[in-house]
Amino acid sequence: MTTIFTRIIAGELPGRFVWRDDRCVAFLSINPLHDGHTLVVPIAEIDHWIDLPPATAEHLMHVSHLIGRAQQSAFEPSRIGLIIAGFEVPHAHVHVIPIGNMADLDFANAAATVDPAELDRVADELRASLREHGHDEFVPT
Repeated sequence: MTTIFTRIIAGELPGRFVWRDDRCVAFLSINPLHDGHTLVVPIAEIDHWIDLPPATAEHLMHVSHLIGRAQQSAFEPSRIGLIIAGFEVPHAHVHVIPIGNMADLDFANAAATVDPAELDRVADELRASLREHGHDEFVPT
C-alpha cells in the first residue's frame, strides 16, 4: 500500500520540501513540535528504519546532519533533536527538530494545525539557510 509520504514525494499531496536528491527528500512536518521540524524520508518505501540498506540509512543521517546545521543557523535553537520513531507513518523517516529543551521532543506537544503562511515562511528560511551552506543543487525552489 502506498504511504502518505510516497504520495507527498510523488506530488500527489502537498509538501513543503527543503531538500530533494535521488535517494531522499526532506519536508516540513505539518504537525511540528517546533518551527523548522523537518522529516527526512527515503524515496524507497521501506517501513522500518532497521530494514533500510546501510547506504540509505547512512545517507539519511548525512542529510539529517546538513538539515540540522541549517536549522541551527536559521533558528538558533539550543539544540537540534533527532527522533526515529516510525509509528506515525509506515515509511522510514527521521525527525530533525530545533529544540530548546527535552519537552520539545514530546509528540503530545505537536501543533494540531499551523497557518500555511507560517509553514511557507519557515520553509523559505530553512531553504535559504541550506543555500547559504552551499547546497543549492538539492534545495527545491
